[in-house]
Amino acid sequence: MKLTSVLKDIDYTLIKGSLDIDIQDIKYDSRKIEPNDIYVAIKGYNLNGHDFIPEAIEKKARVIIIEELVNIYGDATIIMVKSTKEALAKLSQNYFGHPDKELFLIGVTGTTGKTTTTHIIKDLISLKYSCGLIGSNGIKYLDQVILTDNTTPDSYTIYKYLREMLNNHITHVVIEASSQSFKLARLLGITFDIGVLTNLTSDHISPKEHANQAEYLACKKELFKNSKQIVINNDSLYLDIILKDIDKPLITYGLKNEADLHLKSYELINNEEFIGSKFSTEGLINAEFNLAMPGLFNIYNALCALCVLALLDIDILKIKEKLLTIKVRGRMNCVVNNPDYKVIIDYAHAQDSLEKLVATMQDYHPNRLISIFGGGGNRDKQRRYALGSIIGASSDLCILTMDNPRFEELNKINADIKEGLNQVNAKYIEIMDRKEAIYYALDNHQKGDIILLIGKGHEEYQDIKGSKYYFSEEAVLKEYFANN
Repeated sequence: MKLTSVLKDIDYTLIKGSLDIDIQDIKYDSRKIEPNDIYVAIKGYNLNGHDFIPEAIEKKARVIIIEELVNIYGDATIIMVKSTKEALAKLSQNYFGHPDKELFLIGVTGTTGKTTTTHIIKDLISLKYSCGLIGSNGIKYLDQVILTDNTTPDSYTIYKYLREMLNNHITHVVIEASSQSFKLARLLGITFDIGVLTNLTSDHISPKEHANQAEYLACKKELFKNSKQIVINNDSLYLDIILKDIDKPLITYGLKNEADLHLKSYELINNEEFIGSKFSTEGLINAEFNLAMPGLFNIYNALCALCVLALLDIDILKIKEKLLTIKVRGRMNCVVNNPDYKVIIDYAHAQDSLEKLVATMQDYHPNRLISIFGGGGNRDKQRRYALGSIIGASSDLCILTMDNPRFEELNKINADIKEGLNQVNAKYIEIMDRKEAIYYALDNHQKGDIILLIGKGHEEYQDIKGSKYYFSEEAVLKEYFANN
């Protein structure tokens, strides 16, 4: 493609070289540069892409995009922009031919519930349309699953796979839109047909995430500024901030406050064959549903999806059938459901998610709630104290084990969690090896127990000293039952 075409509608200054050239591809990782590529120097939290320009030039990058002046040798074309993150999004959009303009796009944001809600929406839309998904569990369309590192991938990856989906006759795409994705311009340039809010609390406030709550909410609000219509949880906090000066068609759902789709009644169900809920709605949809995912907050996620589906006019009878069997990997996923006990895998990390998770499980009145969990390394200590106190207060037995220790010692991480456990006089044991911890819980179960595996969810690795080692809780369970 001609460089001038890739640069369309971007404000830039030509520092050196020619614009009348062909380029092969766009890269922001200098290790992946091939001859005639554009290299975009991104400033990250830990690394500055400008430091790797010599490597990019050595690998024969044709164009270098910068946002700060540096000494650059060689014959590459040098272009200065205000923000290379924003430039990457616009370059990618041009390079892949604006696929976003030809797809029906649904963006889902919120403190919790994004992953579950996007999967429910995708599965229900697929009853009528060909639908793809971009989010925490990867990029999914047809039989393709491409794993990603972030809730919302970088802008190049988003536009690349929107183009792939379009080329494979996908018509609708659901995107999990994190607050970070707006801060880092990953979704820049996209107008969503429907923007969705699951809920809002305080979260992701740290030096490497958001400076304060105001910035967090401002980033969330970006989705609704760039959506044609909005679906929103009318029971959520901070709606006055999110909706201020937003003049878009609005559909609401909820239980506590008046809403277009109102939760009329619900019942939590836990028997030998099923754990989930039965609920009925009024207003936008008047019907009764059974949901094979535990908890009131999953009913909220289903209500959200139903609002989106109402806008797309999908058969309510088919929706009812699908909700009976729908599951999301690693999100309140009941992977063992037998007459004696149940095993549920969930990815919860945030305080709000953890509180809802353990409280919900107690609402199902298990004989015992057995919680298996650890803490992430190189993370805030206060989160670890909260992890111990929240889970410990609602569990009959905690099994403290390994999560992703990263570059910290496991003993140190668990010592912090124990402080939280001791604050609430929790009953706990410590089994460092996560596989052994799961085996112990299964070996020592009692009839009516719920065994809760917290923190890993869909992940298939443990991050230890800079290396990722294969670990899947689902695989551990399969192995256990194959041998017992």
